[in-house]
Amino acid sequence: MATSTTSASTDMATAWLIKVDQSGNGDYKKIQDAIDAVPANNSELVFIRVKPGTYREKIVVPVNKPFIILSGSKTSPTTITWSDSGNIFDSPTLSIMASNFVGRYLTIQNTFGSTDKAVALRVSGDRAAFYNCRILSFQDTILDDAGRHYYRNCYIEGGTDFICGSAASLFEKCHLHSLAKETGMITAQYRSSDSEDTGFTFLDCKITGANVGTTVLGRPWGAYSRVVFASTYMSSVVDPHGWDDWRDPAKQSTVYYGEYKCYGPGANRSERVAWSQDLSSTEAAPFLTMDMIDGGEWLRPTPTHFKRGSTIITIHNA
Repeated sequence: MATSTTSASTDMATAWLIKVDQSGNGDYKKIQDAIDAVPANNSELVFIRVKPGTYREKIVVPVNKPFIILSGSKTSPTTITWSDSGNIFDSPTLSIMASNFVGRYLTIQNTFGSTDKAVALRVSGDRAAFYNCRILSFQDTILDDAGRHYYRNCYIEGGTDFICGSAASLFEKCHLHSLAKETGMITAQYRSSDSEDTGFTFLDCKITGANVGTTVLGRPWGAYSRVVFASTYMSSVVDPHGWDDWRDPAKQSTVYYGEYKCYGPGANRSERVAWSQDLSSTEAAPFLTMDMIDGGEWLRPTPTHFKRGSTIITIHNA
């Protein structure tokens, strides 16, 4: 594999293929071993195909291992699981530090429970995308830390601040499921200045809940926290007030919390906090396309050509 710190020559249609299989019929038995095998500062796509099964690993994709696609199967579960708690930067089951990462058909979970912060997925690299993934924990399920990110058709489960961080991220057609038994919080977006081009958008998503508790749509980790829900189904699990100021009324005048064309019993805005916004089409427009994450510049189709040694094979259902 070629190594480089630039991406200008990266062939987006062809990838090196690495197979992970716990039974020993692949190149590696562990996912971390496959990641470790990728050359530092790699400039070619690497497709790590993980055979279905439960992988009890705490995994890091380091900052010098870009252009990795980590993929499970469309038909059978591929689960990465660990149990850890405490510091949000140390507890994740899967930490993505590198740029240009893609995760597909994976279940990523932290099984620690509800008594402490327990991150399932940390995303600190720029230009990361996740498709058809299940991401499970209770508190701080996704640390959407920094960079531009895209989530599509993902199921995200938690109870407290279960999508948190400082990134600019678009969640499209995702299912957000609250486990809160009393009052939960879906988002805790961190934005410390109105000049920061960050925030979370949830487009065509669905919000449901498992218990008798309710959940607010978000609370401000940073004073200028920015979150928008658009065309999203909200079940009755959503608290009628919608949003929480995290016991700091001063943040009510600086946060940007918007809703646009949401529907369902939880979308009724008659009791919403006055400092949230019912967005017009013009106000919502900047949050409704890939432009908010510059997605047209870096989101790419799944490669169909794969290199194994000197051989190139074509697989249309990768």
